[in-house]
Order: sequence, then structure tokens, then C-alpha cells
Amino acid sequence: METLKSGSDVLFILIGAVMVLAMHAGFAFLELGTVRKKNQVNALVKIMSDFAVSTVAYFFIGYGIAYGVYFFQGAEHLAAKNGYELVKFFFLLTFAAAVPAIVSGGIAERAKFNPQLAASFLLVGFIYPFFEGLSWNNLFGVQDWLAAQFGAKFHDFAGSVVVHTMGGWIALAAVLLLGARSGRYGKDGKVFAHPPSSIPFLALGAWALSVGWFGFNVMSAQTIEAVSGLVAINSLMAMVGGILAALFLGRNDPGFVHNGPLAGLVAICAGSDLMHPLGALATGAIAGALFVWTFTLTQNKWKIDDVLGVWPLHGLCGAWGGIAAGIFGAKALGGLGGVSFAAQLIGTAGGIAIALIGSVVIYGALKMAVGLRLDAEQEYAGADLTIHKISATPPHDD
Repeated sequence: METLKSGSDVLFILIGAVMVLAMHAGFAFLELGTVRKKNQVNALVKIMSDFAVSTVAYFFIGYGIAYGVYFFQGAEHLAAKNGYELVKFFFLLTFAAAVPAIVSGGIAERAKFNPQLAASFLLVGFIYPFFEGLSWNNLFGVQDWLAAQFGAKFHDFAGSVVVHTMGGWIALAAVLLLGARSGRYGKDGKVFAHPPSSIPFLALGAWALSVGWFGFNVMSAQTIEAVSGLVAINSLMAMVGGILAALFLGRNDPGFVHNGPLAGLVAICAGSDLMHPLGALATGAIAGALFVWTFTLTQNKWKIDDVLGVWPLHGLCGAWGGIAAGIFGAKALGGLGGVSFAAQLIGTAGGIAIALIGSVVIYGALKMAVGLRLDAEQEYAGADLTIHKISATPPHDD
């Protein structure tokens, strides 16, 4: 019976891994539709290459840092319990690889290709799994300390803070170190629009992410026995709340409308297993409003050239999600309880701090060593010259 149970859990978490893997196509098409046409090929190659580099970094380094498990044994050992540990790695890898995919959207259209691959390796190999281990594996006893001090551990069921806040705040530091795209802002402070190249591609990316997100959240249970329909419905309600808030506050703008569901889904990850559906709806609506307001503020007033708005979408909405779990997860507001508002604040602040410090160290070192930005000619052409060579059609002999 144990073998059958393990086999069922393997299939369950494998389906989740494949659904989240499909979300990376969503990241690609969301970026593809947002950047200018000259940068579309660069965006596609970058997302796929980042995933490959992330896999290697997480397999050899990151997963071991987070969970103390390394895959250096023979295949007979790895196949135990139907290879459950292997598909668990696959599932959590798709989460880890989301971090450079998030960063990619912020630094699009002016970042060098190879330095970004190096940054992805270091982020997924060291920075992300360090906080992942603190949050999900009680690394250094941090969760036990929070429970002793505040009566509950930091709760992040599916990664509002562990994945999205980390990715968004890493991206913010990278964006600031890179600087704005050429021609984005005038010397007099005037803003020059770089409109999305394809709303249909942007919409396709948003839908792919939204559908895959139900694997992201529901399958975070990691076993069939632990699965909860509450997670699915809360994800749905938060998604809808995000759409409606972005629709009304964004004045029907298609870019805001298609980022609205993502804002809601980012925010609900942490408390999706605890909240009442009405709390999830409120969480998503606040996230959608937060995205519209802060995206406009960062782009137009603060002159932060975050191309896809990944800091507002992932960094801020993710942080809101971590805090919201401590609000709407409480029994007084219809939740299941077992959360501490203070622990949620500390855990969220810790994720932000680790993300910022790690990003400044990695991107700062790369900037000094090899540079982060394309030169003027490459930026005008729309890609690193390496990408042009890779993408070029080979010559044919006549």
C-alpha cells in the first residue's frame, strides 16, 4: 500500500510541476507582448535559457541548501518511493526558476545576456534557497523562534513572500543598478511611452500564468492527503478580485486588466489554505489596486523603468500577501487561525531584506566586473549581439 500511496503522490506533484513549468511560457509571452518588437526574440531566448541555468544551479546547489538533500546517490536510491524526492525537486525547481523569470521582466530591453545568466545561477543557487530554507525547512531554527515568540510560525503556503516578494525586490535592485532604457525619460523629466508590442501575446501570457497558478497553489500541498479545495477557491476569488480592481482603477486599460489576476494570485499564495473566500476576494482586490497605483507611481513619478512592473506586481503584492495571511487568516475574520500578524510582518520583512542584499551584492559585483547594460548600438538594435548570432539563419550554399 505504501508503494501505491507514494505513486499517487508522485503523480500528484508531477502534475503540479508540469503546470508550473507551463507558467514559464506565461512569463515568456507576458514579456514578449510587453517589450518592443525588436526585443521579442531576446526575451524568448532569455526566459528559456534562464530556466536551464536555474535547473543546474538548483540541482547541484540550491535544493541542498534549502533542504539538505543532494542527488549524488545511485539511481536505485533515488528511485525509492517511486522517486518522490525527485519530483518534489522538480516541483520546487519550477518555483525557484520563477525568480529569474520575474527579474527578466524588470530589466528587459537593456540588460546584457550572459551576465544575466550568471546572475540567475547565483540567485537560484544561493540567495533564493537560503530564504526558502528559512521559511519552509526551519533552517537555523528561525521558524521555531518565531513560534516561541509570537505563538505561530511565519506562514507562506505557496510563496507570496518566498517566491514573489523575493523575485520582485531582487528585480528592483537590478533595475536601479541598470538604469532606465535609452529614451525612456527626457532630461526635463518628460516620460516617453514605450507601449506594449502585442496585447494578444500579453493576454496569452496572463492566461497561461493564471491557469498554471492553480498548480502552483493547490499542489503546494505536495501530497494527495493534504490537498484542499479551499486553496483552489481562494485562488479563484483572489484572481477575480484582482481583475475587477485593475479593471475599474485602471480605466479598462488592457495592460492593467491582464496584470490584475496576477496581482491577486501573487497575494493569495501565502494564505490560500487559511482564508475564507471573502477574505481571498478582498486580498486580491487590494492587490489589484496596489498594482495599478504603484505601477503608475514608479513609472511616471519616480522614473523607475521597471518594464513589466515586476516590483509592484511581485514585490509589493507578494509582501501584501504575506501580511494579508496574518489578517484574513485569523479566525476573527473567518479564517482557520494558527497565524500571527507579528510573525507575518517579520517573515515578510526578512524576505525583502535578503532579496535586496543578495541582489545588490550579485548585480553590483557583475556591474563592476563585466557590466550589466548593452552598449548604445546593441540596445538600439534590440538585443545582445550574441543573441543575434544564435538567432540568425545559417547561410546556404547556392
